[in-house]
Formats: sequence, structure tokens, C-alpha cells
Amino acid sequence: MEYANPLERNYIVGEVLGIGTFAKVKIAQHVRTGQNVAVKIINRTMMRSPTNQEKVRREIKIGQLCVHPHVIRVYEVIETPTNIYVIMEHMMKGELFDYITEKKRLQEDEARHYFQQIIAGVEYCHRNNVVHRDLKLENLLLDEKGNVKIADFGLSNIMKDGNLLRTACGSPNYAAPEIISAQPYGPEVDIWSCGIILYALLCGALPFDDTNIPFLFKKIKAGRYSLPDQLSAGACDLIKRILVVDPTRRLTIHGIRQHPWFILNLPPCLTLNAAQHVPRIDDEIIEQVVVLGFDRGQLIHSLQSNLQNDVCYHYLLSAIGSPVEQCNCLLLFYAFFMARLDFITMFTCEKRPMTGPLVK
Repeated sequence: MEYANPLERNYIVGEVLGIGTFAKVKIAQHVRTGQNVAVKIINRTMMRSPTNQEKVRREIKIGQLCVHPHVIRVYEVIETPTNIYVIMEHMMKGELFDYITEKKRLQEDEARHYFQQIIAGVEYCHRNNVVHRDLKLENLLLDEKGNVKIADFGLSNIMKDGNLLRTACGSPNYAAPEIISAQPYGPEVDIWSCGIILYALLCGALPFDDTNIPFLFKKIKAGRYSLPDQLSAGACDLIKRILVVDPTRRLTIHGIRQHPWFILNLPPCLTLNAAQHVPRIDDEIIEQVVVLGFDRGQLIHSLQSNLQNDVCYHYLLSAIGSPVEQCNCLLLFYAFFMARLDFITMFTCEKRPMTGPLVK
């Protein structure tokens, strides 16, 4: 059968989930498995400027390379002369922003659960030289099991050979002092944003807030904020160590991982070192995918050749069961995809208007 749209060969496309500047996101269902996915449809005619083309290319490339249980997965990319279709993981429970808005603030155990997962995802990105640069509640999505995943790599960039970044970007209430001071910066800016997120999880508000942007930036540069009385001493200490104006004195990912408040009830899966736990291709999972109608030889070739296509996508879906199985499967993909990092070109990030705190 001939399909006018190649997406329709494998997916039944449904309603619109969201609309952006030159893209819209729709829910879709895979024909063979019934698995729901999110399809980002990027209109080529709407991204004619070189800046927009670079932004889209960077977001797709980094999305393909980042394979981790707490980073939104890109399953497949389909390109046509008019559109680019990015098949992504569908997060049923939406933004962490909306969850916090509904609950006002979280108890420390629940906030710690999310923060541990966020740090695991950020650590993975930094280990592979990816700086997100726009970490905020709106870019953290929840799946049906209550796990949080990092999304929207549109402002992210890759650091090479220790070179610092210079582009001012991100949301002002989450922006690190070095960014708003127009200083060269590194992955420490993401750590600062994580501190803002932790504060918001525990307090239901942002530590730095002002409708006047210059006044807001003065507060951020001075590091002036208050901590509510209901927070434990451990939570206060961790926030204070992260929200340090001087990036050289700011707590590192390693320091966060060693902090007593953070390590309490830390799941074993989040302590795994991806570089030391690379599983083999699972024959049983391969057979499960073959039963769906895929060719065994094509699947193995796609995995070994580091392709991201329909058969690889279904290997991934079939491998996801328990959290440990999910970690093992994703670590396998991590091992295949990391070799591609050397081929990514450093891009200049597009500036975009910054949004206010806890306001859509």
C-alpha cells in the first residue's frame, strides 16, 4: 500500500497536544504495538532562517543521543521534503509545573524522589558534554508511573574540549548569575537551575521572583532569597550549597550525590554507572520483536549499526518492564549511541524571550 505521508505507514495520528512557533505535537499510536507516542511535526517552511534550522537540528541530534531513563527518548525521526517528524516518548501526566501548581508544594520525601531522578538525568547529560541551559519545571515531564524526565533540548549545546559557552538563554527565574552577567559559563548553570527546581518543589514558589527583570537579576546576582521555616535542616543546607553565586564554589553533581539529604532512600537503579554496566543484546527481547513481524536480521543489523529506526524502537519498547529492566535496556542504547557524540558540531544557540516564574 502506498502512503502519501510516511508517518501513516506505522502510526495512527491523533489529536494535537501542543503548538509551537514552527512545530506542533500530536499524540499517535503505533499500528503494530498500540504504544502511544508523541509526534513533533516540524514544518520546514516555517524554519527557513539558519538560526531556526540550527536550533531544530541541534535539538534532534541531542535528543537522539541522550538515552537515559530520566531523559525524554527520541524513538525515530522521519524526514520528508515538507516536514520532519520526531517520534518521542509520550508523557501521560504532563508537566511537573502543573503538578506542583495543583499540590502547592511537595513533602520532602516526594520532592527528593523527583530531585534524585532529575539529578541522574542531568548527570548523564553532563557526562556526555551536553548542557541543557533551560532546566525548569515546564521542561520536566511525568510519565504514568510518576517518574520525571528531562525534555526540550532546544536551547541545549555541547561543550567540546573544555570550551565555555557564551550565549545568554533560558528562563530568567532559573538563570544562573554567570549567564545574566554575560560571563562565559559551563555545566554549572544547570546545577543552579536544579537548585531553583528543588526550592520550587519544596516551597511551591521560586526563590528569585520579581516582575521587573532588572530587579530580578539584581536579586539573582546577589543571591538574595529566603527559606521557609518548614524545611528540614538538610533540605536548607542542600539548597544553600547549590544556590551559590560563584560557580567555582557551587556544589557539583558529585557533591549533590554525596549530600545526606539527597542519598536518603536513593533507588539502586539511580546509583548505576552507565559506563560500567553495558548489557548485551537480549535474544529473548529480539524474539519478542520478531513476533510482531519484524525481520530478525534487520533488527540485529540496526542495533549493531547504531541506527534509530522502527525496528530499534520496538526493541526498546519490548525491553521496558521493571525500572531495572528499563535502565538496562537504555544503557544498551547508551553504549551504541555514545560513539556518535564526536560527530556533533558545536552550535550557536538562538536567543529567545524569557518567561516569568510559574506563569504559562
